[in-house]
Amino acid sequence: MAAPVIADLHKPRPYTPSLWGDFFLNHSPCTPSQYSAMKDMASIRKERVRKIILAAISSSDLPMKLELVDMLERTGVAYHFGKEIQELLCGMQGDEQGFGDDLHITASRFYLLRKHGYHVSPDVFLKFRDDGGNFASNDVNSLLALYNAAYLRTRGEEVLDDAIIFTKSRLQCMLEHLEPWLAEEVRCTLETPSFRRVERVETRRYVPVYEKKSTRDEDILEFAKFDFNILQTLYCEELKALTIWWKGFKSQMDIKFARDRMVELHFWILGVVYEPQYSYSRVMLTKLLVFVSLFDDFYDNYSTTEESNIFTAAMERWGEQAAENLPANLKALYINILNTTNDIEEELKHQKNKNAELVKELVIHVAKCYHAEVKWRDEHYVPTSVEEHLQISVRSSACMQIISFVFISLGDVTTREVLEWALTYPKIIRSVCIVGRIGNDMVSHEREQISQHVTSTVQTCTKEHGITVAEANEKLKVIIEEAWMDIVRECLHKRQPMVLLEKATDLARTMDFMYKHEDAFTLPSSLKETLTSLYVNYI
Repeated sequence: MAAPVIADLHKPRPYTPSLWGDFFLNHSPCTPSQYSAMKDMASIRKERVRKIILAAISSSDLPMKLELVDMLERTGVAYHFGKEIQELLCGMQGDEQGFGDDLHITASRFYLLRKHGYHVSPDVFLKFRDDGGNFASNDVNSLLALYNAAYLRTRGEEVLDDAIIFTKSRLQCMLEHLEPWLAEEVRCTLETPSFRRVERVETRRYVPVYEKKSTRDEDILEFAKFDFNILQTLYCEELKALTIWWKGFKSQMDIKFARDRMVELHFWILGVVYEPQYSYSRVMLTKLLVFVSLFDDFYDNYSTTEESNIFTAAMERWGEQAAENLPANLKALYINILNTTNDIEEELKHQKNKNAELVKELVIHVAKCYHAEVKWRDEHYVPTSVEEHLQISVRSSACMQIISFVFISLGDVTTREVLEWALTYPKIIRSVCIVGRIGNDMVSHEREQISQHVTSTVQTCTKEHGITVAEANEKLKVIIEEAWMDIVRECLHKRQPMVLLEKATDLARTMDFMYKHEDAFTLPSSLKETLTSLYVNYI
């Protein structure tokens, strides 16, 4: 059967080219001998830090324990001491009144315990409120701690809702009177509370801040620097391999219709799995995210309805013979996706990964979800409410599939039952989808509506309530906040292993970062400084 004749006249949105090109083919942060020396020095520092932690475990000094865990996490080295930190946290449970009337200690304890999935009642804050319901404190560090703690709220916890409103107002009023470094810390916190920060970005920001503190521990500081630089070197090796793969991929077809964002996608995955043992996971997941991005641009911005139909049909058939009816450029795209996915499956099987064959099913599932949005567009379907919109559009956010890819990459901790659970869009995964879907829509809907495009959640909200775009954005921010509350709730209930719930939460954190002020994935110049600090500049 001859391939159908399809018009060549495509008018895709013009996207800015990659800011990185072949940069990582030749970029090496250090020589092999320097890398080896850093690892040796890091190993010495690591054991010194371990002794500090073991001493803290046997201590009764709660403020010291809280500060130590916070420093280990913010300087990015906590992943080395998971068991020891859990032991420290276990010792902080129980006696909720045993540390007196110190708001800073109470808030810090609440934050760390809830962050790690331990139940703590918000009633511990009631004694700090005056008769008017305000919190009796003018100490900026206590207010910062309370603000961060309150964002680990779940629905209906009014004392934490009130704490956010009060501390936000107080901190904003105090800003102009603070020392510059403290004012910067307050601004950073008001923009993104600690719980929602991307860990590697926060590490890169915070280590230089920690270095200036008079209370710093030199062993923790030096270990954090060595560890960051060692990981950076590993990431650059991954990007070199990915650049070679991506150059080969692009050489076989014309993909000017798509965003060339391979480095940005590696960063996206880095926000979820940054630890050194997940190096192959990052390479694999970056490739899969490249496919997700290509599907997004192909279905949303480039394909005719007929092309969308035949490409999706070929994806569902899955095999080189299924490409026979595709036009030349789509055939090359299809074959490349097919071959790379099959290679990933074989490598996972070689690693004895029990869920390897599900990668292919998820790639097909992503294509089908984007194809469904094409049908929605062609039928000029307009949802009557944001809730109705989200019933459909959370699926085309691809967050469920990305989380499932991540789960598969983690190996034996992920059972088949976990993946079957993920495919049902349970509360935590749906909430992560909402953070990504609405966040994306809020910063990109004006640009996207210039061309033919499905109705966004912003447009749906304006029509549902008869309000302006600005008013709609405020309503949508409330839905995002409720989604974050549900993420916290699910992490506290721990129906699945905490490591998996944490990875799902990490994806929401990265989504929040990407769409904080604009669509930084589509318009990556705003990411350049962050990526340079993570991949290029040593600490």
